[in-house]
Amino acid sequence: MSKTEKTTIVTGAASGIGRAIALRLAGEGGRVLAMDTDAAGLADLATAQAEAEAGRIATLAGDVAREEDVASCVAEAMQRFGRIDAVVCNAGIMKRVPAAELSYEDWHRVLDVNLSQSFLFAKHAGSELRKARGAMLLVSSTRAFMSEADTESYSATKGGLFALAHSLAVSLSPEVRVNAVAPGWINVSGEALRPVDHQQHLVGRVGEPDDVAHAASFLLDGEKAGFITGQTLVIDGGMTRQMIYAH
Repeated sequence: MSKTEKTTIVTGAASGIGRAIALRLAGEGGRVLAMDTDAAGLADLATAQAEAEAGRIATLAGDVAREEDVASCVAEAMQRFGRIDAVVCNAGIMKRVPAAELSYEDWHRVLDVNLSQSFLFAKHAGSELRKARGAMLLVSSTRAFMSEADTESYSATKGGLFALAHSLAVSLSPEVRVNAVAPGWINVSGEALRPVDHQQHLVGRVGEPDDVAHAASFLLDGEKAGFITGQTLVIDGGMTRQMIYAH
């Protein structure tokens, strides 16, 4: 099936990596249902693609941590487009708080948004993905393999996504492929960076959202990546491969 006939749900699509993925898939001729809690950001996304790809991105305000919102998102995609070929579980939050000060409620909020959403989409969209012989893409992070202080809840969820990707790949096989990407430092804000920031990367620069979007497009393509499942692709410009010593 050509990309112009495929429908993808993308969560956390109002900004950053999710926005870049949604725009890339629509730009390639696909149809996208973009979900986020940020209604204003979704409106801006729709405007950004309106001229060249009119009608290829539909938006839905919703919270991926609420099962009823996930079920509604799946139903909306079926109503609008009649099929679901892929789901990109990108929505994520971070609460950078020392463990002694992090409330149990906030701990669970991070887990529900970052990790549980992928389970919920597999639960509610799994049957449609099987029919379409489709794919899921989970957005993990290099925080699954390395950490900074006071990021326990975030790192735990990103490590969980690494494991959940191969678990779902087994459970949904052979009809559905499930992979993950683990972005490193991606400049989602567009802020000006220092030379030293870029020098920490083997490729000589900090990543951009489009770097992840390109990889997402490839992994969702059943022809180009049809033999890849249960894997996590690290997209970090080589940052995690370079040993850095203080002098």
